[in-house]
Amino acid sequence: MSHLGGLFLLLSLLTWHHIWGAAGHTLPICQGREVKCSDGSCIPRQSVCDGNKDCDDGSDEYQCSHVWCKKDEYACRSRRCISLHFLCNGIDDCGDGSDEAPCQNCTAGSISCGQSDMCVSRNKLCDGRTDCSNGWDESQELCGLEQPRPQTSATCKSSEFQCGDGQCIHLAWRCDNSPDCSDGSDEDNCDQDECQVNKGGCSHYCIDQPMGFICHCPDNMRLVEDSHCEEVDLCLERDVCDQLCVHTNRSLTCACHEGYLMNTTTRACQAKGDEAQLVFTSSKGMQRISISHTEYRELELHLPGPGPGPVAPLASNRTLYWAQQGQGSIYRVSMEGHSQEAVVVLKDKGSVSGLAVDWIHQLLYWTDMKSGSVNVGLLHGLVHRRLITGLDKPSGVAVDPLQGLLFWAQCGKSPKIERAGLDGRDRTALVTSLIRLPVALALDVPRQLLYWVDQQMRSISRVNFKGHDRKTVVESNGYLDRPFGLTVFEGFVYWSEEVTHSICRANKHNGSQLQVLLKNVTSPGGVVVSHPVLQPNGPSVCGSPGSACQHKCVVNLLAAAHPEFSCISPEAELNKTREIPAISHTVPTSTLSDSTFAGILSLIIFLSVLLVGMALWWWREEFRPSRPLNVQSFSLKESQDPLIIQAPPAGPNTCLVKETLLKLDLDGE
Repeated sequence: MSHLGGLFLLLSLLTWHHIWGAAGHTLPICQGREVKCSDGSCIPRQSVCDGNKDCDDGSDEYQCSHVWCKKDEYACRSRRCISLHFLCNGIDDCGDGSDEAPCQNCTAGSISCGQSDMCVSRNKLCDGRTDCSNGWDESQELCGLEQPRPQTSATCKSSEFQCGDGQCIHLAWRCDNSPDCSDGSDEDNCDQDECQVNKGGCSHYCIDQPMGFICHCPDNMRLVEDSHCEEVDLCLERDVCDQLCVHTNRSLTCACHEGYLMNTTTRACQAKGDEAQLVFTSSKGMQRISISHTEYRELELHLPGPGPGPVAPLASNRTLYWAQQGQGSIYRVSMEGHSQEAVVVLKDKGSVSGLAVDWIHQLLYWTDMKSGSVNVGLLHGLVHRRLITGLDKPSGVAVDPLQGLLFWAQCGKSPKIERAGLDGRDRTALVTSLIRLPVALALDVPRQLLYWVDQQMRSISRVNFKGHDRKTVVESNGYLDRPFGLTVFEGFVYWSEEVTHSICRANKHNGSQLQVLLKNVTSPGGVVVSHPVLQPNGPSVCGSPGSACQHKCVVNLLAAAHPEFSCISPEAELNKTREIPAISHTVPTSTLSDSTFAGILSLIIFLSVLLVGMALWWWREEFRPSRPLNVQSFSLKESQDPLIIQAPPAGPNTCLVKETLLKLDLDGE
């Protein structure tokens, strides 16, 4: 009978070996930036359709015709689609230089036909007529798969002028005695009245000039970007109130939010309670000073490779989140006590460039310069995901969970500042012009203003949360040559400066009262103010700006397209299982890591072997000769779970197997 038991065990192991092999060959093992070949191997995504067979079976070069690009778009070798107007403009718009490759030995605005060394005008590409002797200007590679037809340029906005080659420029640039179109068509026929056609693109009034025209706005409005009028917020226009401002009878009355007191002398709003702490990072680690500059100390933190980097506070428990510049890991440290150990929240291969804490929904947002993304995760870091991708050098992030708004900046070829909901949807551009290198963002939550520091323009500016009422509040003053961090508190903006090795502040309204708080700071980095008043409690908008949630907000970061914010009423919560937390920790199978999956498989195999052993034991016990009555057997008063092996009551190994399984299960989670 023992031979039969051995045979049964051998067959079970062979069966599981087969299942293991099948699972190992059918489950996806490629990483996020890889694609799978037909034979199951993985290659980098950028190797697909690059003209080289990187898969052993060549499947990475199947179906690689340029069907993904639209008519009048150029298909780069990098698989990016760009407008034909961007060809040969001296800028690497493709990212791999393929849009500038055909431009050798040709004048500006002309493109080489290839090996024929012939040059044609850019506006003759894909116009239905072959101008290159080799037909390259009408080729499928350049023009897509549609039948050639006369080129129709994209329609320009009402505030733009369409050049002869289809390019769109600002309407105010027409007839300004400076050609802005590549073909100079913006300076043709300049003796006509431009205001006769669509008011010259002006939103309100158009005034014709002997040369060109100008747009004009009604009273209480001002001109923005040469053509649009926006209402003037008198409170922000005069900019004298720190927080609340009431405009009545042409006069302004200032007030302070809850948690602040107004100084009777300066009329400034000052936070109640303990004095706020200004925390900044440097090559020495993390340091802090009091706002009044009466106290300075270095936080005794055991950080892995201390250095400058972004930092974000969670005021409710005096916790700081920090990332080293150029690295992908994020750490959590406490401001309490003396010597503190840094706790790893999450590890990644990216490059964290900005951090922000959502204290209402207990979320952490960060920008990753390497992956070009804005990311979101739970504060403990166990669950996180990419939220917004395809960004060009994202450099800073800020969040206002009370309004349900997320802000970020990017400083690549097209620098700008954008806004979205906490779930990444409803994306809107706030600042797109007169911005070059925004390196940090900060919010003035009481006034609903967004501040940013521009390293190349050497200035600190602000707009409201809709992108209006823009103002430069601090300009180059000898301490803005290379700013890094930025924060706003009470009536001041604070920033760190790398050239002068200093921590500075100035009036947030007009840049006056410049004060160098600290000098001789080696490589200063991120800077924040920690005070409970900056993170007030309030109703959750539950992911959607403008819709307050009066009950519990449940966040599921692992929803398919976007994180899901759900407002759960007490009645609905009673119908839920008690195991569902306020912030969802559920991890679907498709998101499990390789190590987690291997752990689960190991647990399954362990259980299977254990069951086989129990079956063999039962087999042998059932058919062996009867035993004396004094041999210990299962008690009906004990658990009947077949996975629990009973031991004598006083023995130290009681329920050892069950405890082991529980530990494995927790580890797997």
